[in-house]
Formats: sequence, C-alpha cells, structure tokens
Amino acid sequence: MTLPQEFQDIAKRVNNWGRWGRDDEIGTLNLITDEVVRTAAAAVRSGRRVPLGLPLQQDGVQTGMIPGRVNPLHTMVAINLEIFGPGTVATNDDAVTMGLQAATHWDGLAHVSHGGRLYNGRPAGTVTAHGGAAFAGIEKIPSLVSRGVLLDVARARGEDRLEGTHAVGPEDLAAAEEMAGTRVRAGDIVLVRTGQIQHYLAGDKQAYAYPSPGLSLYAPEWFHERDVAAVADDTLTFEIFPPEVENLWMPVHALDLVEMGMLQGQNWNLEGLSEVCAEEGRYDFLLTATPEPFTGGTGAPVAPVAVL
Repeated sequence: MTLPQEFQDIAKRVNNWGRWGRDDEIGTLNLITDEVVRTAAAAVRSGRRVPLGLPLQQDGVQTGMIPGRVNPLHTMVAINLEIFGPGTVATNDDAVTMGLQAATHWDGLAHVSHGGRLYNGRPAGTVTAHGGAAFAGIEKIPSLVSRGVLLDVARARGEDRLEGTHAVGPEDLAAAEEMAGTRVRAGDIVLVRTGQIQHYLAGDKQAYAYPSPGLSLYAPEWFHERDVAAVADDTLTFEIFPPEVENLWMPVHALDLVEMGMLQGQNWNLEGLSEVCAEEGRYDFLLTATPEPFTGGTGAPVAPVAVL
C-alpha cells in the first residue's frame, strides 16, 4: 500500500538525509556536541538519581503481540561451581535469552524502513539474517549523555494517565514544555510521559499494550523544529495505537527513525521522575542512556538514569 500524501509531505519536511554526510549512521545524535554535554552537566543541582528502566524479568511487558520479541528468560548455568577443584573459590554464572527491545530500550535507526529505504537513503536490504544491521547498527552509538527534559503531558493536562485514544500532538508538547519552565533546545533528549505504564506496574500488561496513547503523526515536526536528539516515552508502542489515521501503521517510527534519523525509546518508567520533577519544580536533568552495544542490533536494552 502506498503511504498517503499527508505522510509523504511530513516526511519531506523532517528529512535529514545527507545533513551530516552521506555516510552518517547516528542521525540526530550528532546534535549532542561536547558543548551540549557541558551545558547539560549544569542541570545537576541536588544530585538526586532517578532510574527509568524496567526490571528485566520473564513476566515483562511483552504480550506476544510483536512476533519474536520475547521477555527475558533468565537461566542459571553454574551454581557454586568449584571450577578449580574442591575447596577453591566457587562461582555462580547465568545467561539470558530475550528480545533486544523486550523491556526499556532504544529503537536503532535500522529498526524500520519504508519504500525499501533506511535512514540516509540506505537500502533496507543492508539488514540481513546473519549480520543484522550492517548500516546504523546500535553499536554505532558509543555514548548517549545529554540534557533530558521531561514533557509530562498527562500532568500538564491535569490527568494522572491519558486516555488510550489520546494522540500526543504538538499542542500537548508545547503545553508540557510551558509547565516544565524550560525550552527544549538542540541536542536535548525528550521524555514524554503519558502515564500509560501505570497499567503494567499494576499488573495488567494487556491494558498497557492496547489501546495506548502515544505520539501523534504530527509530533515529529515539533521535534524536528527543536532539533531534538532523541525521544522516549512510557508506552509499549511509542506512537498512538491503534493509529489515528486508519490503516497507517507505525508512521511515527518511519518519520523519526527513517526520515529524521532520530533515536526513539519505549517502555521507560517515568512515574518516579514525574513525582521528583514536580517536587523540585523543574523538569530538566542530566540523562545517561547509552544502549548496550550489540553489533548489528536494530535496538538494544538500556538502563537510563536521570540525575537532578
């Protein structure tokens, strides 16, 4: 099916292909310069640290809706094993099988394609069964540290949790930015809180998965105008699900990852951060969120921490 003209028009307006050179593989992360990081460090005032990642566990957020994306299966492979003989130091070792995007994660730029193309116009066929992503693999991101800004859309609307049919558009982002008291600037990492993850934290992962509020088709233009480096939210699907435009599935993924080259994250637990930010009366912080460097990965788990 051909993507509708409205999508094509937005894609042209947010396209970053060639902006950082034809061989670029990290997209908008180029906006996180040394100066941006030095400035971000000034956001640390109290030293409070807020973890934003979900536990990696077998009873995780995945429901089977996304084929192959399995929750972590943790297995002990050695228990008090005296590998150098009786009476020597004993070791415990374990292994895990999981989808790289099973829990709190970043989607890499090779995660989706459209029209047979990935970010920067590279062929979708550069992702192969044996090698994974030959172009823009998640390991190409050596570090990810910048100023983070929480856009607490739910709180800005006076709600604890957005309705499952709510598409987070530019007007929502602008209202949350006004409440935050700081302007989102180039190189920032934006975290969008909907409150949706409350369902999972309460034990109902089906309600967490569907229906879900999320970013609107029109949100990427707002991020592009501000030169945002990356965006993450507290939902399974990132964008509103089911989609706001009938039969237009995953358009925000395509606009963010393919057209803009902007990393996006899902299943971030922003509940504690929302409380701390409201308590301190500020919504910016230093954010550390480097993905695990799986070679050829199209995404990777992350254990992000906000430092206020």
